Amino acid sequence: MNNKMIPLSVPNLSLDILENVKETIETGWVSTGGRFIEEFQEKIAEYLKTPQAVALQSGTAGLHLALKVLGVQSGEEVIVPTLTFVAAVNPVKYLGAEPVFMDCDPNLNMDMDKLEVFLEKECSFTDGVLRNKKTDRMIRALIVVHVFGNPGNMEKLMELSEKYNLKIIEDATEALGSYYTQGKYQNRHCGTIGDIGVFSFNANKIITTGGGGMVVAKKKEHLEKIQYLGVQAKNDSLYFIHDEVGYNYRMTNIQAAFGSDQMDRLESFIETKQKNYQRYKKGIEKIPGLRLLPFREDTRANHWFYSIIVDEQAYGINRDQLLKYLNDESIQTRPLWSLIHKQKPYQNNQAYDVKQAPFYEKHLINIPCSSNLTEEQVDRVLEYLRKARP
Repeated sequence: MNNKMIPLSVPNLSLDILENVKETIETGWVSTGGRFIEEFQEKIAEYLKTPQAVALQSGTAGLHLALKVLGVQSGEEVIVPTLTFVAAVNPVKYLGAEPVFMDCDPNLNMDMDKLEVFLEKECSFTDGVLRNKKTDRMIRALIVVHVFGNPGNMEKLMELSEKYNLKIIEDATEALGSYYTQGKYQNRHCGTIGDIGVFSFNANKIITTGGGGMVVAKKKEHLEKIQYLGVQAKNDSLYFIHDEVGYNYRMTNIQAAFGSDQMDRLESFIETKQKNYQRYKKGIEKIPGLRLLPFREDTRANHWFYSIIVDEQAYGINRDQLLKYLNDESIQTRPLWSLIHKQKPYQNNQAYDVKQAPFYEKHLINIPCSSNLTEEQVDRVLEYLRKARP
């Protein structure tokens, strides 16, 4: 990478972290035991105002175990968004279940109005069991993703979950630090409202452990079961007794050493992201044909990713042409994910009335948003957004 490159989203690391890493080396606790794992779990739990949190190797592992402990079985269905990263959906298949894809709303999150119509008209609900009329499969759970750190409509979702006995998994992998400032869930963090919440610390996330995840849950027994399954379902560590099939989903102490330091800096990262977002907003408002997607005003969003909608008619070039232009100028940008219901492993799965997501798939571009992005770099991105326009 040359010095000119403005990356899309990179870790914001401090050399202060070396003290933690040094301790893991000196004590020999570099693997899946050590004090930083517990410390990191405690910091996350305190921050989210939850009693407990369990660290895992990835957000994907968290979603897999969340589905498992909520009882999802082979031959059942799980409602998922089509507009998300594929890791939010793949764990459904791990269990032999099938996803049913939902459309997005203008915030890129699951369209709860369409979900309500689907549940009312396309499903039957008898004796507490929800079934898809089209497939005659039981629908046990729903995965909601807070896309790009923008909180989804949890009030509507939780009403529907109570009405139809749906288990709710919150994929908050992009939303650490996002919470609601109004309504029924005022001051509640994304990930703490559904049955189970999952977070991710990959290198591009708002804080990072290199790789890793964290899970929180409403019920203590769910969290205990996730912890148990994540350490190979070990009943007796001395004699290696295992009563169930488990998984090697533990976080390492070195990862947690990074995470513990990063948690101390999370709020400063969010503050920088908010300031840069506002600077982008002022600049983009003056460029015809570009629109910066807003974050919900009734929330304190972490502003993880910034998204621009390109109107080809007004801007003069299309999204793909802008994407190439910016990357050629060493400004790393990316398109939205390809919709999952169109991907090869999922083409035979049901996608219900997906009308809005294809628009965003075609017209959206993500621009640099790292928490160590400087004002000068923001201004350079804005300069090239202006220059790209014919």
